[in-house]
Amino acid sequence: MRILRTLMKNASIGKLVDQYSRFSPSPLSMKQFLDFGSENACEKTSFMFLRQELPVRLANIMKEINLLPDNLLRTPSVRLVQSWYIQSLQDILEFKERDANDEKVIFDFTDAVIKIRNRHNDVVPTMAQGVVEYKDTYGTDPITSQNMQYFLDRFYMSRISIRMLLNQHTLLFGGRVRVNPAHPKQIGSIDPHCRVTDVVKDAYENARTLCDRYYMNSPELLLEEFNVKEPTKPITVVYVPSHLYHMVFELFKNAMRATMELCGDAMEYPPICVQITLGNEDLTVKVSDHGGGVPLRKIDRLFTYTYSTAPRPQMDSARAAPLAGYGYGLPISRLYARYFQGDLKLYSLEGYGTDAVIYIRALSTESIERLPVYNKSAWKHYKTIHEADDWCVPSKEPKDMTTFQSVSVVS
Repeated sequence: MRILRTLMKNASIGKLVDQYSRFSPSPLSMKQFLDFGSENACEKTSFMFLRQELPVRLANIMKEINLLPDNLLRTPSVRLVQSWYIQSLQDILEFKERDANDEKVIFDFTDAVIKIRNRHNDVVPTMAQGVVEYKDTYGTDPITSQNMQYFLDRFYMSRISIRMLLNQHTLLFGGRVRVNPAHPKQIGSIDPHCRVTDVVKDAYENARTLCDRYYMNSPELLLEEFNVKEPTKPITVVYVPSHLYHMVFELFKNAMRATMELCGDAMEYPPICVQITLGNEDLTVKVSDHGGGVPLRKIDRLFTYTYSTAPRPQMDSARAAPLAGYGYGLPISRLYARYFQGDLKLYSLEGYGTDAVIYIRALSTESIERLPVYNKSAWKHYKTIHEADDWCVPSKEPKDMTTFQSVSVVS
């Protein structure tokens, strides 16, 4: 009887996922987020939008999870992640027909949103652990690795977007105090006048503390600011400070580690240089180090999930595994940059150092969510059999030409 109930429940969830995945997510601009959360913020309006939008975003990525290899879906960690998504979809759909004018309904919904946000806290390391479990047992081939990279980029971007919606609602309506005492000028998680220099300095100091603890020393920071539009004013942008912090902190950790390991026991270390520039379209943050750089062939690999030069962390079933060691720092930082139509790029001079550049849209009207959509194109990506490359693939080692006999041509 229990098995029958489980099958019926799974079938009904499958139908709901099919139903909501037929809709495309509705991307919001930074300006829309601000308008949504301004002084006229209406909890009822937020409730009515989220009860429709959250199931769409959840269902779109849930359809895509099912396209992963069966053996990956069977790993305990991926099954756990799937169970969280199923539960969260059910929690939201309980409010589908509820009265939006009933204050208790609105209160219960906000409470449910907080529970969902907390439930999904460990999605990133848990999914990462699932990939590790799969690779350890079955290994990977180039096609599976390529599909996994494609999926994880989309899965984690979806998670960033869902978390953004959950955070905005809970920060605006989840407490008795409307103004966040720690960040009184923020609207939810967005700062309409985010001082980029302050975020960069904060990230540097925290990365430096880690570096000092590990290496007993750390590189200094040289910071320059260029405001093309208003040269006498500090650079501000409408942005999510926690997203910018995440990116810059990751870049500082990498730059410091490279610098310290290259210079060894030197008494002085070359500084890390940061240039912050605001133009008409882009806000750019460049983090430069003199840590020896990396060869060109490794640049793309640095953005590949599961590639890390740090030791792999041990998964503790009681607590979430740390991100360090999974190799997720750079690829997820790039997703944060791309989420609002920006980017993160690495330029390296092997033997000298690396420039990491974060691009952010300067105008809030152009900072629009970049969201994955489940459709025929996405489905084809997983199902297409990748044919042989139409360019020669060089072998890893150059051929020893002395072993080849010359062939004489007889006329």
